[in-house]
Amino acid sequence: MSIAQAFLEAVESLSGNKLRSGLTVLGIVIGVAAVIAMLAVGRGAEASITGSISGIGTNLLFVFRGGQDQSVRNTRPITLADADAIADPFAAPSVAAVAPILQANREISYGGERTTVEVNGVTPSYFVVQNYQLSEGEFINQEHLLGRASVALIGPDAADTLFGRHEGITGETIRIDGQPFRILGVLASKGGGLFGSQDNLVVIPLSTAQARLIRRNTRDQVDMLLVQAVSGDAVPAATEEISQILRQRHRTQVGADDFTVFTQQDLLTTFQSITGILTIFLGGIAGISLLVGGIGIMNIMLVSVTERTREIGLRKALGARKRDILIQFLTESSLLSLIGGIIGILFGWLISFAVGQIAAASGTAFTPIVGVDAVALATIFSAAVGLFFGIYPANRAANLEPVEALRYE
Repeated sequence: MSIAQAFLEAVESLSGNKLRSGLTVLGIVIGVAAVIAMLAVGRGAEASITGSISGIGTNLLFVFRGGQDQSVRNTRPITLADADAIADPFAAPSVAAVAPILQANREISYGGERTTVEVNGVTPSYFVVQNYQLSEGEFINQEHLLGRASVALIGPDAADTLFGRHEGITGETIRIDGQPFRILGVLASKGGGLFGSQDNLVVIPLSTAQARLIRRNTRDQVDMLLVQAVSGDAVPAATEEISQILRQRHRTQVGADDFTVFTQQDLLTTFQSITGILTIFLGGIAGISLLVGGIGIMNIMLVSVTERTREIGLRKALGARKRDILIQFLTESSLLSLIGGIIGILFGWLISFAVGQIAAASGTAFTPIVGVDAVALATIFSAAVGLFFGIYPANRAANLEPVEALRYE
């Protein structure tokens, strides 16, 4: 029996039971669509996160309290004095700017509207390091910092929540934890960021935050330092200079650091590893449904062998070889899997497209990515499932004795 003849007979056989064939294919469709959609979501999440990290520059470093060695005790906090030491161009020539930050979630309110946002206490260098732009108003300057001014810059998302707009609100007064702050300006939208939305926040002078809103154990303690290297190539040198300065100031030894310096590449590697594991996990879960679809194919093929026992006996009596029967049933199971795979790919792409549209409508910068390798993987896996689960019924049909098959009632 030629392949073309086996294909035509498989089409004829499957079309004779359209509803049953359709329901069998449905299992493969769901499995393949789930694999395509889950891998697309995983790839989209990875692209969104790494894009956000890369978008803030390749020469940015993050300095946190606490070392990677958890056995180090009595860690010293990162302070403003540390920031000043790192900003010294003679001690750290590879560092261009340093921005100390105090962070906390606080309730802000205006005219009966309330919401909780991230409040950052910053210095003027924060806007340079973070490359922020304004849609209106002015940045926090040194006078605001020295005078502990009650002024604030507001992100567009936070402004929309409180005012229903993010234009023409400079000069309005909002309350942060019940304390009045005059809006100095509105930050331009930056979308999602490394530590959450960069649009749903309020920024105030660091000195004001220390005195009135965000208190730490010591007066000059800060939560994090953002350090900008003079260039992307200078990041390794800047990392070493920062580490040396903090080791001297904190009196720690190499290998027992009580601080962590993260570079953009470190963060990219970490997040790519996390999203890669997430993608494999989602694909594995979706693959289970594809396995269930394959079991459905085997079940239907076994039923088909039982129903067509006399037909198989007649074919063998007329000269059909064992190989011909085997090819016939394997072709039917493969065809079921192939049809399910093609429809599943289209359905998976539609699901990914719908997820992307929903994300866009909600203002989330997230686009699922349907990769060619995911399509190829789903196709190969579905074909393998069809062949694997078709082998047993096909082999069972091929091994039937003609006389016994003809006697079957």
